[in-house]
Amino acid sequence: MGKYPDYNGNCGAEGAGRDKLHFRIGARHVMMSAMRFSRWTVATVLVSLVISAGRPWLFAQTQPAKAAAADGISGMYTFLRDGEFVQVTVEDGIVSGYVSRFGDSESDKGQFIDQFFDKASLEGDRLSFTTKTVHGVWYQFSGQVTTSPGKQPAQEGYRVIKGTLVQHVTDANKKDSASQRQLEMKSFPQDMSK
Repeated sequence: MGKYPDYNGNCGAEGAGRDKLHFRIGARHVMMSAMRFSRWTVATVLVSLVISAGRPWLFAQTQPAKAAAADGISGMYTFLRDGEFVQVTVEDGIVSGYVSRFGDSESDKGQFIDQFFDKASLEGDRLSFTTKTVHGVWYQFSGQVTTSPGKQPAQEGYRVIKGTLVQHVTDANKKDSASQRQLEMKSFPQDMSK
């Protein structure tokens, strides 16, 4: 009838009861739809949280081993002979350090000599440094940082830096002679109590 086909024009008690019933059924339908919607929303939010919480873990699992090797490179490494070492420190992306070695010349034979890095850089897993000159000797190094499979940071040789070392010796006439060799520097055990 006209605009509202369900309306029969009866506004008496019979019509009022029917309207209340329609209202109850309609209200129940709206509530159930809202509950379904809220369950769906809660489930969606929970799934999203689980995925985003797991994402850093997934990202960490897919990082190349090379990047992990260069991460936390700071520490002491073996050098040419027993008792000699290289100290590498990386802070805020800036590399510093020194080579601590035994003297070879007549004036410093058997003495410990510390040669600080003059220039140094770490790009990805590639480390390079040049030392300052002490008693006519200086070093250039360029190599790759890796980790040893099956070793933990607390173990010797967990990190290994393999590369080329060039030793420069300047004589009294300022003539430079260079000798090159392959070098494998192994990390000293890290103190895990830090």
